[in-house]
Amino acid sequence: MRDGPVIVTGAAGFIGMHLVERLLDRGETVIGVDAFNTYYDPALKAARADRLDGRPGFTMIRMDIAEHEAFAELVRAHGTKRIVHLAAQAGVRYSIDNPFAYQRSNLAGHLSVLEAARHNGVTHLVYASSSSVYGDRPLAGEGFRETDPVDAPVSLYAATKRADELMSISYAKLYGFPMSALRFFTVYGPWGRPDMAYFGFTQKIFAGQPIEVYGEGKMARDFTYIDDIVDGIVGVLDHPPAKGKHEIYNIGDNDPVGLMEMITTLETALGREAVKIMRPMQPGDVTATYANIDKLTALTGYKPKVKLAEGLTRFADWYRSFYAG
Repeated sequence: MRDGPVIVTGAAGFIGMHLVERLLDRGETVIGVDAFNTYYDPALKAARADRLDGRPGFTMIRMDIAEHEAFAELVRAHGTKRIVHLAAQAGVRYSIDNPFAYQRSNLAGHLSVLEAARHNGVTHLVYASSSSVYGDRPLAGEGFRETDPVDAPVSLYAATKRADELMSISYAKLYGFPMSALRFFTVYGPWGRPDMAYFGFTQKIFAGQPIEVYGEGKMARDFTYIDDIVDGIVGVLDHPPAKGKHEIYNIGDNDPVGLMEMITTLETALGREAVKIMRPMQPGDVTATYANIDKLTALTGYKPKVKLAEGLTRFADWYRSFYAG
């Protein structure tokens, strides 16, 4: 049963914009919140916001979620009972040089959302975690499970995401409102983040520049198309845990792809071949990610539909249209 407007933090972000569109399409009222920071090209965030602007049932609020009093007042004023919290400082490598950005966005920001939820009768908080919490580990036969150990993060970004999970577990037990954590696995697609490898490779290939392939191309990722990610988020939003419970769900494609295979697939989608410079692994990177999605499938019927070749073709079409159209 729908209960008032949904607040989506990070609404001008890649996943946030697509989620807002899906919620609006099914008749929800949505309050979007975004700080429009400059971690990557602000024009792309502005273009996403413009895409949402004027849609019936949607309002965008420019706000830093770490401003806890302002965010709590927003939740109170709108009578919101459901929050999807996606706002965060992303990026493994960026955390090495800018650690305090993660302290504010991912720790203080998450605590701000928790406090607003517990003081205003929120009945379901869904929030973004990350596959990075699994650390650097070999591929398992059935993928990484939610019950696997997550006590060895290899980046500050991963550590903040695990800290968010721990804070949320304690809040669920202390204050009784249900929460769901979503461990996203390498999300890609149209309107994506320029700091992601497939996007950066595309920019350089079109510019006639060589691409740097880290880990000497031996890494693998569970690339997950944005529409499939949104399917998972909406499914979880509609299935809150019992009162006082905190659940964790992997959202991935359940089909890891090697980095070199991804590059070859991208070259086909772009119709251009990349000049490749092989580099060693960078600090904070992990060798592989692989989502076991049994828990999410059992709850919602989740089943990824878009494979990498189709997804990268859609991305390539969008990229040509957005940057050269």
